[in-house]
Amino acid sequence: VQGDTIYVLELNPRASRSVPFLSKALGLDLVKIAVRCVMGETLKTQGLPKTLHPKHYFVKQAVFSSAKLPTGPLGPEMKSTGEVMGIAANFADAYAKAQTAAGTPPKLPQKTTVLSLQEVYHA
Repeated sequence: VQGDTIYVLELNPRASRSVPFLSKALGLDLVKIAVRCVMGETLKTQGLPKTLHPKHYFVKQAVFSSAKLPTGPLGPEMKSTGEVMGIAANFADAYAKAQTAAGTPPKLPQKTTVLSLQEVYHA
């Protein structure tokens, strides 16, 4: 939440992948914080700031290893077999690191070009 704007990163009732990712990116134990909130403790009494201003970008990339399986591609219920995180001081480097770690190095332009990103989320 920033001002009157709420950003929804993922709407998932179990949040089994988003919460660990955000906890690692922010350096906060979000599960512990949430449990304390459920028990009646406020964010303020837990010493958390109203806003966070990380100095890095964090990119989550799915790892698709189905090509390595002898049975062929997986069904729609399990396309991704894991995730990796790219961390850098700028979005482009974080994205490139995540792609490389997932085994799909980005095809970066060999000559000058302009890329336009409509919306980039800075975690």
